[in-house]
Amino acid sequence: MGIPVVDFSKIDGNERADTLALIDHYCQEWGFFQLINHGISEELLDRVKKVATECYKLEREAGFKNSKPVKLLNELLGKNSDEKIENVDWEDVFLLSDDNVVEWPSKTPGFIETMKEYRTELKKLGHKVMEIMDENLGLPKGYIKNAFDGGVDNTAFFGTKVSHYPPCPHPEKVNALRAHTDAGGVVLLFQDDEVKGLQMLKDGVWTDVQPLKNAIVINTGDQIEVLSNGRYKSILHRVVPQTNGQRRSIASFYNPSLKATIAPAPQLLDTKVKNEASEATKYPKFVFGDYMSVYLEQKFQPKNQGSKL
Repeated sequence: MGIPVVDFSKIDGNERADTLALIDHYCQEWGFFQLINHGISEELLDRVKKVATECYKLEREAGFKNSKPVKLLNELLGKNSDEKIENVDWEDVFLLSDDNVVEWPSKTPGFIETMKEYRTELKKLGHKVMEIMDENLGLPKGYIKNAFDGGVDNTAFFGTKVSHYPPCPHPEKVNALRAHTDAGGVVLLFQDDEVKGLQMLKDGVWTDVQPLKNAIVINTGDQIEVLSNGRYKSILHRVVPQTNGQRRSIASFYNPSLKATIAPAPQLLDTKVKNEASEATKYPKFVFGDYMSVYLEQKFQPKNQGSKL
């Protein structure tokens, strides 16, 4: 069946309360859901698909053919080995952010202009999603965004990871992307319309995040789990390689500033019922930059859900 789908246009109509409740439920029970009718135009999304695909063909494909995962796989096949490659991923990836614009791919016509426009629209959608989480959690409007900004002099980080997963002739020997949770806040993913591969762990079972035309997949990262004091979950997910079709994935991360101090929202620790003891803090307070230092070392290590922070 895949993961739940939410019609985001209903958030502004008569079905607002029901839609809010659905999103709250999916954040608690799934950590993943897809948004349709989210307000980003199909024309822009079509351009994003076009320039991302052309960029890979023009500027990235040759490099991938000489990349470490391809060389390691060829070595294994040459040795007729039963081993599996565990420490690299069958993925071509680069990052777009406001801080590295000079490094953005420049040979693909329309790439820079289109991706700047897309990132602007997606950031607005990210703000809306975070405000809905504020409302559902009973927090003041803008609480999550302000927490991620980490003070007047700092601003949250908004990065976009552009990935391609070429067809793999021996998917049993490699990972397209190893299982992990996302370190940051809210992830907004524009994935391939046709080629599957992304899976999330639901009740101990790997569940497909089904391709759905022009949908934006939302998943909650580790920092949302902390801010919500565990009410919303950061879920393990992975990409499995495919023998047919090249999968495109454009994941944007709304993350705290490295200087931001992250802790469970005090409002979620208050006494809920008179004479009832207040709920204990499930997570320590920390600076996000320190968290990232540890995360980058341990990202792909096995971990028990709920005890990783």
